[in-house]
Amino acid sequence: MMPTFNFEFATAGKILFGTGSLNQIGDCARPLGSRVLLVTGRTSARADRARSLLESAGLGVVQFSVAGEPTVDEVAAGIEKARCEKCDLVVGFGGGSAIDTAKAVAVLTANGGAPLDYLEVVGRGRPITKPGVPCIAVPTTAGSGAEVTRNSVLAVPSHKVKASLRSEFLLPRVAIVDPELTRDLPSQVTAATGLDTLTQLIEPYVCVRANPFTDGFCERIGPHANVGLRLVARSLRRAYENGQDISARQDMSLASLCSGIALANAGLGAVHGFAAPVGGAFPAGHGAVCAALLPVVMEVNLRVLRSKLPDSPVIARYQQIAEILTGQAGASPEDGIAWVRDLREVLRIPGLSAHGITQADVPDLVEKAARASSMKANPAPLSREELQEILVKSL
Repeated sequence: MMPTFNFEFATAGKILFGTGSLNQIGDCARPLGSRVLLVTGRTSARADRARSLLESAGLGVVQFSVAGEPTVDEVAAGIEKARCEKCDLVVGFGGGSAIDTAKAVAVLTANGGAPLDYLEVVGRGRPITKPGVPCIAVPTTAGSGAEVTRNSVLAVPSHKVKASLRSEFLLPRVAIVDPELTRDLPSQVTAATGLDTLTQLIEPYVCVRANPFTDGFCERIGPHANVGLRLVARSLRRAYENGQDISARQDMSLASLCSGIALANAGLGAVHGFAAPVGGAFPAGHGAVCAALLPVVMEVNLRVLRSKLPDSPVIARYQQIAEILTGQAGASPEDGIAWVRDLREVLRIPGLSAHGITQADVPDLVEKAARASSMKANPAPLSREELQEILVKSL
């Protein structure tokens, strides 16, 4: 039965949302520590204001940058730097990569060992047993929702895969979501991260662990209930076309926050089941991979549900998604899939072949995806043939 009425819920200890909320970082940080490891993305200068605010609050600041999506070696280097510099607080400032790095460094600094000791699938999978040093997450993109998730996705180049650390201890102590920080994002980053948000609102809403609480972050009935999917439907294209539209940026930042809360407490599905092996084996950004896969996964899931689980309430949920995205009462699930395809075209998101993936790579990626933890929450079990179909159609 869907949604389930047996569920648990956990999120960041405190969430500050709104234009100008970055100004409160010093007040948030001061009670948590005295020396900060400030983890940033490739362009560390974007964090200059955050650093200044932290220093003005009397904290020492040491910076650590990650050039792209984090690897286990980069996280190990961050842990070493935090220990050598005697940092007792970690601040992640940037996109999902910077925040996932900060979360991993914070928790593993306190737990000891190497990232592979705790990593699922390709690591030893040891449980994280102790809280990390306090962590504050400040997203500068509207996409991953990593500021409120209880996992950290790390690349393992030796295995050509990405896998997750998972623990409630990975939840940041404070999340500061300031839409102002997203105004200068390039249009293609806005597109890819925005479609990641869309994926992270659709998958928790249709997955096997959907529940009434997370449903409220994805979709809510009522003319004034603008959350989750409704925010993406009305504002992603606007944010892409005009990055300085602060109303659209605010909508997308809120949608991203909602998506992170939903996925952390319900789960995901086949899109993210594929995203980890694809992103681990090829130089493809997570959001772009999700965008390429999303409409095909929706199409195949719907077909499988109708043929094998015709009484599933998820079919009606796909129709609700379509009505929200298209703005049309009575829209069919196929109309929703077409809307996603059209948006992907407008936002100029290419297929997976643009990242070097060919049909020869399909069998190995399918085998890895079938074992991914996200695949377990997909609304319908998918055969190897169906998984192969998804990947081929997404090229």
